[in-house]
Amino acid sequence: MHFSETRRGRLWVWLGQWQSPAGARRLGALLLFVAGALLLSVVLAIAVGAVSLPVGTVWQILLSRVPIVGEWLQLPVTWTPAQEAVVLQIRLPRILLAAAVGGALSLAGATYQGMFRNPLADPYLIGVAAGAGLGAVLGFALPLPQVWYGLGAVQWLAFAGAMVTVIVVALLARVGNTTPLTTLLLAGVALGSFCTAITSFVMYLQQDKLHMIYSWLLGGLSLASWPQLVTVLPYMGASLVVILVNARLLNVLQLDEEQAAQLGLNVERLKLILVGGATLGTAAAVSVSGLIGFVGLVVPHAVRLLWGQDYRVVLPLSWLVGAVFLLWSDTIARTALAPTELPVGIVTAVCGAPFFLYLLRRRKRLVF
Repeated sequence: MHFSETRRGRLWVWLGQWQSPAGARRLGALLLFVAGALLLSVVLAIAVGAVSLPVGTVWQILLSRVPIVGEWLQLPVTWTPAQEAVVLQIRLPRILLAAAVGGALSLAGATYQGMFRNPLADPYLIGVAAGAGLGAVLGFALPLPQVWYGLGAVQWLAFAGAMVTVIVVALLARVGNTTPLTTLLLAGVALGSFCTAITSFVMYLQQDKLHMIYSWLLGGLSLASWPQLVTVLPYMGASLVVILVNARLLNVLQLDEEQAAQLGLNVERLKLILVGGATLGTAAAVSVSGLIGFVGLVVPHAVRLLWGQDYRVVLPLSWLVGAVFLLWSDTIARTALAPTELPVGIVTAVCGAPFFLYLLRRRKRLVF
């Protein structure tokens, strides 16, 4: 099979677009701009809440805790201990966790969309959500020692459920030495339905705990803490590195598997690496936030519409934009009906669904 001139030209555009110094500078400037927007969003979100804080005070508190910078600036302490506790112990870990979860879900969504060559793919495509939901529901239902819940038993079981489900899906989808993407998708749907059925059965037996279970399933970050953030960051960081390192190869995979193999790409190895990286990040995110929809679906699609289809651009920008999107979604969730909190999954659905429909209406078709 020979490449068409159009596909060959598109491939060389993807592989060479950012090799020139001017292209690299444009990409760097774009990433710095979005990263700056993320940093500004973190500061503004910290200032917003049941107790409003001056933005200048938030900056001072944060800078005073940065090693070397705080000593060099020698800022006078103009804030109260209560304000410092609100910033550093209550809001900052939650906001950073929201950004990390949003980035991980968006990155995984972009990866799955590129690997399956389907703009409707999301981070939960091959059973991650169903497995995590089953693990979390079992954590609520089992008579575990109370101290285990304090150590994050529900979160660890959700993480384990997500990882085990995807491993089983990958094994079921294996055909000889290959893992066809269609078979992987169908195996994920089938096993996901099975896990969902078990989850529903357990929930039926545990009706006295339905409120806690539904709160988790709808997604939320009200229990965010520094230990949670420290626990999941290594997994999310590993996912980020693995996926970004393979961004160029994901571009090649856009042709099709046979043509990519003709270029010398080990397609099967790449698929396993990408599935493993995306699943690791998604499982870590879901374990601490519950099931949050639309982030991994809408954000990568919007990024491709605005900045093109080169995955060396799409992947890092999806991470940054996803972080900003979920950060502000969580801010709305905790302030819209204060002191009552909304599940953040409801906010992402309310914001994400109309935006996605707007994109479809504007372009008349899915761009991919």
